[in-house]
Amino acid sequence: MVLVAFLYYQNQKNLYFDLTKSDMQNITSKLSSKIISSHMTNTSLDTSKLLETKEYKISFYNENKEKIFGNFDDNIDFSKDFLQHEEHFVLVDKSTLGHLGIFYIVIEENLLSEKIKELTINILFIFIFIYSIISLVGFYLAKLFLIPIKDERERLNIFIKDTTHELNTPISAILMSTESTNLTHKQIERVRLSAKRVSEIYKDLTYVFLENHLHEKIINKLSLNTIINEQLKYFEPLASKKRITITTNLEEFEYKINEDDFIRVFNNLVSNSIKYNKISGEIDISLKNKTLTIKDTGIGIREEKIKNIFDRYYRATSEQGGFGIGLNIVSKICKDYNIKIVVDSELNESTTFKLIF
Repeated sequence: MVLVAFLYYQNQKNLYFDLTKSDMQNITSKLSSKIISSHMTNTSLDTSKLLETKEYKISFYNENKEKIFGNFDDNIDFSKDFLQHEEHFVLVDKSTLGHLGIFYIVIEENLLSEKIKELTINILFIFIFIYSIISLVGFYLAKLFLIPIKDERERLNIFIKDTTHELNTPISAILMSTESTNLTHKQIERVRLSAKRVSEIYKDLTYVFLENHLHEKIINKLSLNTIINEQLKYFEPLASKKRITITTNLEEFEYKINEDDFIRVFNNLVSNSIKYNKISGEIDISLKNKTLTIKDTGIGIREEKIKNIFDRYYRATSEQGGFGIGLNIVSKICKDYNIKIVVDSELNESTTFKLIF
């Protein structure tokens, strides 16, 4: 910015220098012509008319560089044709060749100081203008770059609050159920479910934040229908609590995948189907033609939100539990094993997740 202002100043100064020198040469040329003409025609010379200008000071000198007449009184270096004297430009013209005893015409312009002031003001204006633009652009870019950071910070704050809430619910249930020494079957079941929920939360958090640091996964060809039947036994108490009916239609199907990864995908989807389902709702699970379909009769997802549900910390609804990492885990695992996810949902009616292997 300083360089731009400096270059502008130099350019304007050089331009003014050339124009001023040209104007002064034109004036001295005319004065010289009048002097020579007056001498050659033997007519009188009206010296007062030669000095009729407010823009210049003019003096005429003899061969000994002594002033004959004029309104310019400063000492001048006659060895130079054009020079800067203090805040003015001075031109020394020798074209009279001694006519009427005049050997030198010295002319000084009176506008340089004003031009310098004008240039200074212009440069200051340009500097302020450029600085303002850079400041505005910088502010806009800084604000633009800070938006993702701000959004991420808000998401993390929400995530921490939701995680705390999610952990608090099962932990409170465990503490309440173990207050007495003689536990009933119902209390033992509540403790078991709550402990299982804490374990799930721990595994999800571990997968999200530590998966890359864990030991190498063992990938085998697994019978997915067998694993689904085993996992559904765990969900029976959770489903019965909301009187949810789970129906299955499973074909024999094997797929090469890490067992823990598939269980994590399946459990997250079924857990959501129960969590966001209606009381006395239904969940239909089918495994056909290399496609696992999980359909519920829950609250559904708005169409415009479906594209974001796999983003980390994103929650399509503020209802009930969850802290926005379950579907992100599902998405990541499916990408790792080339499993396509298709989501279809109707608000307040149903949600269907299809995993195409």
